[in-house]
Amino acid sequence: MCPLDKKSFLANTTITISSYLFILLFLYAATSKLLDFETFTVQLAQSPLLSAYAGIIAWLVPGIEITIAILLMVPKFRTLALYAAFTLMVMFTAYIYIILNFSDFIPCSCGGVLEKLSWKQHLIFNVVFIVLAGVAIYFSKHWNTKRKLLLLATHVIIGVSIVALLFAFSEKKMHRNNAFQRRYMPHPIEKIHSFDLKYSSYYFAGLGNGQVYLGNTTVPLLMTVIDTSFRDTTTVRIKLDQMVLPYRAVKVHVRPPKFYVTDGTVPIILQGAIMDWKATTKMKGTYYFNHAFPINSHKLALQSSSGENLENILGTIDISDSIEGKFSTSLLEKQFDGIFDTDGRLIYNASLDRLIFIYYYRNQYIVTDQDLELEFKGKTIDTVSEVQLDISKNISRNQRKLGSKTLLVNGNIATEGKFLFVDSPRLGKLEPENMLDDANIIDVYDLLDHSYRFSFYLYDHKEKKTREFIIDGGILYALQGNEIVAYKMDENIFK
Repeated sequence: MCPLDKKSFLANTTITISSYLFILLFLYAATSKLLDFETFTVQLAQSPLLSAYAGIIAWLVPGIEITIAILLMVPKFRTLALYAAFTLMVMFTAYIYIILNFSDFIPCSCGGVLEKLSWKQHLIFNVVFIVLAGVAIYFSKHWNTKRKLLLLATHVIIGVSIVALLFAFSEKKMHRNNAFQRRYMPHPIEKIHSFDLKYSSYYFAGLGNGQVYLGNTTVPLLMTVIDTSFRDTTTVRIKLDQMVLPYRAVKVHVRPPKFYVTDGTVPIILQGAIMDWKATTKMKGTYYFNHAFPINSHKLALQSSSGENLENILGTIDISDSIEGKFSTSLLEKQFDGIFDTDGRLIYNASLDRLIFIYYYRNQYIVTDQDLELEFKGKTIDTVSEVQLDISKNISRNQRKLGSKTLLVNGNIATEGKFLFVDSPRLGKLEPENMLDDANIIDVYDLLDHSYRFSFYLYDHKEKKTREFIIDGGILYALQGNEIVAYKMDENIFK
């Protein structure tokens, strides 16, 4: 065999072997995706790069892989197919590189033929096939070497650019357009311990000084103090300087070293020190309110109702020397009646020194300073911007109540550092239908750049759902059934 024949034989053999390896790879990969299409789609939906386009890409990728494999079987189109295979592998590689270096988190494996490989092994695997395609193209008879190298470089630029644009537009769609499609962090929290409270009537009164403070709706003046390791438990009875008032909605709030006893129906605010659990009256009969939340040792934030039309309003009250209340009638935006449609939850973020109010029935929250000056309005990931209420009326009693068809968009909330945590009762795209039977979905928002970040599952404990949660020092505490459960939060995720 002459040298020219040997060279031709080597070139044909390289092209043939490369083509069949790509045929095997693409057909197997496409078949794996299509046989478990739902899982593949869900995995794409969790990708920090492609989540906004998961539905389209789930069909497009296996379709392209099968098309390239078919073209590789036809000698006439083999070179063209090799360029396509080269470009596709470049795109896969660019995707992995961005995941490893620029993504907020690294999702789980994509499955299929590379299911057992780590992300770095994926990268090496892809690079090997890129080289394989490049060598096969080099040995092809079409065009001269210079033109081949120029085309390969062009395809690299095209492939990387497509992936980079998908990443950029996916981020824009997820963060700014509120597409209701979540992306989940892998293993963001880990259960560390739990404690049986015996009853489900407890609520979180506060946290601090290595203690968790639990109030009790059944015994309103009973305070249970548990250390954060759940080893020591103390029960104390709160003493008030006014015990005979017609209390109906007593709530205890603890912000060490102070605690507060409030009842907006009386209305009254009492304050004391946790060292002796004795509270004295600081405000009585001045302002009615629905809920109160301490900001500091002399100021509380209030959810109240307007005396003119009963519409919901937000306010603050200073109980230091003279009682001074400040209320805003413009912060909450009325869509229907100003009562049900503006109902929500108010909390205080000590790290940012900001008040946060989230609407129950629409995809919006607002952030203000202590003086109720609006900082910004944020959007949750849900797409419901107009309340959908089902209101039943009892004409004889002149009462109105929310019916079962009312659409709840946001549930309980918590905040720590720059993060806002929202317990969402609604499923997003591509999420399993029974997930809400097994877990609470917690959506996480960044209060600094006003963006949706990611979500995670807070799974049921002993088949009991989370009814309330609070976060402090990188630990999430949840009341689940009769127990309080502590979860350690991944510090690399919740920076």
